[in-house]
Amino acid sequence: MPSLDTERKVIRSAAERNYGRAYDLSHRIHANPELGFEEVKASGWLAAELEAIGLTVTRGVGGLDTAVLAEVGSGDLVVTICAEYDALPLLGHACGHNVIAASAVLAAAALIELVGELGITLRVVGTPAEEGGGGKIILLNRGVFTGTNLAMMLHPAPMEADRMHVQAARHFSVSFRGRDSHAAAAPQLGINALDAMTIAQISIGLLRQHIGPNDRIHGIITKGGDAPNIIPSLVEGEFLTRAGTLEDLEQLVPRVDRCFEAGALATGSSCTISDRGPIYSQLVTDEELAAIYVNEATELGRTFPSEQEPLSASTDMGNLSLEVAVIHPLVTINSWPAVNHQPEFTQAAKSPEADRAMFEGGMALAMTAMVAAKTTATRDRLLARPCR
Repeated sequence: MPSLDTERKVIRSAAERNYGRAYDLSHRIHANPELGFEEVKASGWLAAELEAIGLTVTRGVGGLDTAVLAEVGSGDLVVTICAEYDALPLLGHACGHNVIAASAVLAAAALIELVGELGITLRVVGTPAEEGGGGKIILLNRGVFTGTNLAMMLHPAPMEADRMHVQAARHFSVSFRGRDSHAAAAPQLGINALDAMTIAQISIGLLRQHIGPNDRIHGIITKGGDAPNIIPSLVEGEFLTRAGTLEDLEQLVPRVDRCFEAGALATGSSCTISDRGPIYSQLVTDEELAAIYVNEATELGRTFPSEQEPLSASTDMGNLSLEVAVIHPLVTINSWPAVNHQPEFTQAAKSPEADRAMFEGGMALAMTAMVAAKTTATRDRLLARPCR
């Protein structure tokens, strides 16, 4: 049986041969940002590249037009690499999902020659709408991840870490309805929906004194009225409530909802609160796989500063981690002081440092899968817990 070092050389050689393919995909996606569930170009390009390297591709899986499932091999250990490719409104790829998609292609290309020898089934799942739409959760609930034994992806960031600090999150919309009236001639006949939103936001500000250190509440007003001389009868907003775990979130949500209800009660308006997508969970990192990844990435030249706090955010990869072994490492693109969701990060996501992170991170994911497949105890542990 070939040694780990021999397999590493095979992976590196294949990654080097396919670097141009992954580089081109990253930059094409970056130049053509598409919002969640609208990633027609990105998902099509991803599917084409996966077909080109030898995977069998199915488009539109799980009832989502821009979801992709690619597969090769027939081994009992099912290794799934997740690819994201949705962008942010106005900012484009300010979260670097172009790098994620390209690294998934590179990792698959690096592993494909070893699929038979390692006894694995290799899957790449293109997962739309990570930015609030919960694409992975939808695909998980519809059976696309069924049978997976380990799932991996990496995420560009201002720092290097073996994991992201992931919070459970609820994405929701709020709508207040009042009554129009002339703001000068007859304000007493109006019911001001904007006042209701203002009271709600003040209430949330006061609530922040009494919430946990990992709790977050934030949002935007998407409609604040029609004209300054008309009492606003319809005011809408989009908000996020985050907490450390699903259990913590369950405790926080009704307290936040009451803040919005208070605005409605005080003004006499009505309030509608509705979820904008599935609830995101915390992410449980598989410690053994994370340690393997750090070792492989370090050998490739990545460094993991111990004093640096990992990025804190929410991701639908968390829900998958409650079902199966998952790692979600961060790769630095040396963007600091720019952080994710800033325009400067958009520029950094197409930089030479981002290309290097995609290449080395993708190789590290492939090597992690290889080591896990060849380590008997690790393999047996992963086989004992397939995704339902």
